[in-house]
Amino acid sequence: MKDLESPTAYAWSPACAAHFSAGCPSRELFDQIADKWSMMILTVLDGGPQRFNTIRRMLEGVSQKSLTQTLRRLERNGLIERRVLTTSPVAVEYEMSELGRTLLPPFRTLYLWTKQNMPQVEAARAAFDQAR
Repeated sequence: MKDLESPTAYAWSPACAAHFSAGCPSRELFDQIADKWSMMILTVLDGGPQRFNTIRRMLEGVSQKSLTQTLRRLERNGLIERRVLTTSPVAVEYEMSELGRTLLPPFRTLYLWTKQNMPQVEAARAAFDQAR
């Protein structure tokens, strides 16, 4: 049995395929983290606490419903914290939690990969589309 503290404890192998079964909690969490709105919200919150409408304005195309649902899931998973401000009218502010901050290094790596490889991806798309 693997030591769960070992850096290789979660390395991919065919034996790990059960981690992706429909009822696996890690699959549900991965789905949340890999969601486009989650990644963007966490990136926005990297700059510090933000109010709901500020987040909404920064994420072009997100609906109020999608933003609300995503914020609730992020809060439930401990990745962000929600704070009610005693202002008039009452306001809500969201901030990345310590746990959420641990996702920033892999997000930054993914972002850099995207920027560096976008020309190749666009070329592959064009070749695929032309072949169809």
